[in-house]
Amino acid sequence: MYQTDLTKTEWQYITKVLNPQARKRKYDLRMIWNAIFYLVKTGCQ
Repeated sequence: MYQTDLTKTEWQYITKVLNPQARKRKYDLRMIWNAIFYLVKTGCQ
């Protein structure tokens, strides 16, 4: 886990906005969100 990773509570707020009936995804959305936050926080390219 990284400092930028979403907590369970934070992720629950986000999933309320996302479409739970969407088709099955190839990649876990929580992992994608965590990666985006990591890139934004650290400035990695």
